[in-house]
Amino acid sequence: MAIKKENGEIKAYPPFTEDDVAQLRAGDHVKFYGTIYTARDAAHRRMIQSLDEGTPLPMDIKGQVIYYVGPSPARPGRVIGSAGPTTSMRLDPFTPRLLEQGLKVIIGKGGRGSVVKKALQDNKAVYLLAIGGAGALLSQTIKRMNVIAHEDLGTESIKQLEVDGFPAIVCCDMYGGDLLLAGKEQYRDQSVLGAYESVPPAEKAG
Repeated sequence: MAIKKENGEIKAYPPFTEDDVAQLRAGDHVKFYGTIYTARDAAHRRMIQSLDEGTPLPMDIKGQVIYYVGPSPARPGRVIGSAGPTTSMRLDPFTPRLLEQGLKVIIGKGGRGSVVKKALQDNKAVYLLAIGGAGALLSQTIKRMNVIAHEDLGTESIKQLEVDGFPAIVCCDMYGGDLLLAGKEQYRDQSVLGAYESVPPAEKAG
């Protein structure tokens, strides 16, 4: 089973199906085990180009995880350098197309736009947050790393990682839940703010 819930902990083992993703809700803390892939801006552009040209992607992304990271070079004796998440909104233009190809889990940093959140719902996928500023800590959960495509991109090449307990928090689920927006709403208490009117989130702006 790809999703295991035991003793209050959620363990996730790729690849995932829609039924697996359906078990994850905004706010859930998840630890990943097994294979995940890395890709940032340049690699995403090349993947979209491959789709446009009708050529295969470097890996089969159906049911898989892509982590938005460009790890720093490894020090001697280490598998990988610092592996903190990239700001996810930069990848918004590419994400829906990959979700349509069967990608089920994406991990990064910060919020996503309304187009991506709708694509997550339409394609039964989920977006999680990794902890920004904790790249050195996250790297300790990465046990193996192999460059599998676009080596010329250096740190932005596509890599296959083997992880053991990589931690992330569900931000946007397949039901439309958004942890970041929910957090803002929780503290937008009008009885305390009085006559002050805060600027609405972009998704709600008229």
